[in-house]
Amino acid sequence: MKFSHYLPLLAMPAMLVIVEIIAILLSLPMQEAGLAAFDDPSSIANPFIFIVILLVFTAFLLLLIKFKLRRFIGIIIAISIFFTFVYIFGSISYVLVADPLLGLAGCLIPAILATLILHLYPEWYVTDTLGILIAAGASSIFGISLEVIPVIILLVILAAYDAISVYKTKHMIALAEGVVETKSPILFVIPKRRGYSYLKEGVGPLGEGERGAFIMGMGDLIMPAILVVSANVFIQGTRIGPLSIPALGAMIGSVAGLSLLLVYVNRGKPQAGLPPINGGAILGFLAGYALHLLF
Repeated sequence: MKFSHYLPLLAMPAMLVIVEIIAILLSLPMQEAGLAAFDDPSSIANPFIFIVILLVFTAFLLLLIKFKLRRFIGIIIAISIFFTFVYIFGSISYVLVADPLLGLAGCLIPAILATLILHLYPEWYVTDTLGILIAAGASSIFGISLEVIPVIILLVILAAYDAISVYKTKHMIALAEGVVETKSPILFVIPKRRGYSYLKEGVGPLGEGERGAFIMGMGDLIMPAILVVSANVFIQGTRIGPLSIPALGAMIGSVAGLSLLLVYVNRGKPQAGLPPINGGAILGFLAGYALHLLF
């Protein structure tokens, strides 16, 4: 096969690494700005609160799809994306700009522009570029808000939920199809060929069969990156550059898990991404933590 066939498959692990690196870089300004999502990062209740919010939000979106109210999905997603950008640019402005008014402008103006660009022209390269920033921002917020044990509990529960929702109830496939139809920018779109246009062609059916592009949910990049950030923030000790050894292990493990997933994705069937990705991140973290204890 030509190298061009493998290029989309190589792009996805590269995107994961980029998200994890940016999330780590954002973690310091977000900590300084006090943008943690939970007051007590060590609380075991936090991942269950996260899951309940996720289930309620998912059920609400499925109801909107069922009653053909997809227009409202776009509005809800746009609001969520806007506030994510506000947190990202707000944390950067907090560190770089001393004047409160300039800081507010440095927060709101880029957040508004980025949100408008995503919804006025959601071509795949626009969605993917800004989507990486969204995923990194979300990962950083939750990574600084949850210590490692709550994160691992969260990742295990979400991996099981993802498997059930894709292979058993299949409601995650229905949700993805509804989101794809609205062209809402919460999915990564990776073209399989040159000249592909998401706006003109879409991605085709999400069942078995050939499609014009691979699609990957933002959660597939956000969840392992949360563990990477958490391990980097809450575990001190020997570091390789800016990374703690457990964080580096989680990064390597998440890439390995995604690579395993892509072997099955390349066969043309929808796959639950979180079981192998989260599993790889957790195993990589544990290996890194074992090395951490030796130094």
